[in-house]
Amino acid sequence: MCSQPSNDRPPPDRLLLDIADYALEANAFSPEAMDTARWCLADTLACGMLALDYPACTKLLGPMVPGTRIECGARVPGTAYELDPVQAAFDIGTAVRWLDFNDTWLAAEWGHPSDNLGAVLATADWLDRNLAAGRPLGAFGTPLARGRGRLAVRDVLGAMVKAHEIQGVLALENSFNRVGLDHVLLVRVASAAVSTALMGGSREQVVNALSHAWLDGSALRTYRHAPNTGSRKSWAAGDATSRGLRLALMAMTGEMGYPSVLSTKTWGFQDVSFGGKPVRLARPLGSYVMENVLFKISYPAEFHAQTAVECAVRLHPQVEGRLDRIERVELTTHESALRIIDKRGPLHNPADRDHCLQYMTAVGLIFGTLTADHYEDAAALDPRIDVLRSRMIVSEDPGYSRDYLDPEKRSIANAVQVFFADGSKTERVEVQYPIGHRRRRSEAIPLLVGKARAAFTRRLGAERAVQLMALFSDRPRLEETAVSDFTRLFVP
Repeated sequence: MCSQPSNDRPPPDRLLLDIADYALEANAFSPEAMDTARWCLADTLACGMLALDYPACTKLLGPMVPGTRIECGARVPGTAYELDPVQAAFDIGTAVRWLDFNDTWLAAEWGHPSDNLGAVLATADWLDRNLAAGRPLGAFGTPLARGRGRLAVRDVLGAMVKAHEIQGVLALENSFNRVGLDHVLLVRVASAAVSTALMGGSREQVVNALSHAWLDGSALRTYRHAPNTGSRKSWAAGDATSRGLRLALMAMTGEMGYPSVLSTKTWGFQDVSFGGKPVRLARPLGSYVMENVLFKISYPAEFHAQTAVECAVRLHPQVEGRLDRIERVELTTHESALRIIDKRGPLHNPADRDHCLQYMTAVGLIFGTLTADHYEDAAALDPRIDVLRSRMIVSEDPGYSRDYLDPEKRSIANAVQVFFADGSKTERVEVQYPIGHRRRRSEAIPLLVGKARAAFTRRLGAERAVQLMALFSDRPRLEETAVSDFTRLFVP
C-alpha cells in the first residue's frame, strides 16, 4: 500500500522554499548576467562539441537500448540523437564536462555550473518540440496552458542563470568536500529546481523535486582523488543533471516530497551527511554567480591550475633549451590547489593527469601550451614530464588562500620560478586572475568566441559555424529564437 503524506509533518525547510521561490520567479536579470549567459551557452556547447572527438566519451552516449527512437525527443547537440529528455540530459552533461573545459565556480565548495545545461537544454528542447507539434504533454503541458506557447532561448538563458546561482550560492559557505562528498550533489539540486520550473511546476512541486535531490545524498569523491582517480569524474555531472531532471518529472506527476529532508533529526541530510551543520544560502539568490563565473578558455585544466599553466607557458621560452639543466621548479599556490591537485607518484590515466598540478605545469614549461591531447597516454610517455614533476616544490602562500575566499577578489593565484643547476634562475612569474575571470572578461570574450567558432567548425563545418556565431553575436535575435530551431542548428 502506498504511503501518503502525514498531516503532522514538520514545516518545509526554509532553504527549499527559498530555492523554489527563486526558481519560479520571472526572469529579470541584470544585462551583465544575460550577456554572460549568452557566451556561457556558446562556450558550454563548444566544450560538448570538442568532447565528441573522444571515443571514451561517445561510447557512453545515445539511447540506453540501441535503436530506440523517441518521437519529438530532446536533441543531443553535435549528434543525430533524439532521446527521452532524461537520457539526453545525461548525454549533454557528459559531453559538456568530459574535457574539464567548461566554466567553473570556486568557493568553500567547487563545481561547474554549466553542467546543469544537460537538464536545462533537454527539458526546454523536449517541451518546445512537442509544443510546436501540438502534441499533448500530460502533466508536463502547463507552459502551454499558461499561454507561454513556444519556449525560446531566452528561457534557456534565464534557467542557466538560475541554475548557476543555486549551485554557486550553495557552494559559497557549504563545503561538501570537507565531509568527503562530491560537488555534483549541487548539480542535481539545481537541475531539479530549474527543470521543474521550466515545466511549469508549482511551488510545492519544486520543493518536492528538491527534497528528492537532497534525499539522494551525494556521490563520494573517491573517483576524483589518487589512487582511484578515474573517468567517472567526467560523467558524474551528466549523471547528476539527468537525475535532477528525472526527479523533476516525477514531482510533476504529483509524487510526494519530504520537505524537512535537510533538518530532520537523525535521518535528515544535515545529521547524516553534513556533520550536523546546517546547509545555508550565503547570500540572497540573484545573478551573482553568472556575473562572476570563471570561463576556461586557454587550457583544459582543472581550474586551480589555470594560472599555474599560464605562468609555465610564459616561462617556456626561457627554459625550452635548458630542460635537462633544471635543478628545481618552485610552484607557489593556494590551499585548495594543494588539497585537490597536488599529486606525486604515478598517474594512471587522463583523468589522473588533468587533476595533477605538477603534470599540467610541466607540460606548459616543456611545450608552451596545454591541450586535451596532452593528457592522453601517448603524450604522457614523454619522459621529460615526470622528470620535471619530480623536481617541483609546491608550497602555499597564505595570502593566495585568503584572496581565493575573498568575495571581492576571488583570485586563483599561482606563481612559478625555475632554478638551474648552474645557479641561474628565471624570473618569478605570478598570475593572480586567470583569463576567464570577471576581472579579465573584456580580454576573455574574444578568445571565447574563437574557442566556440573553432569547436563548431570542427564538428559542424565552417558554414554552420559562421551561422551560429552570427546568432550568438546578436543577443536579441538569439533570445527570440525558438529552442527547437536553435538545437536544430547543432545537428551535424
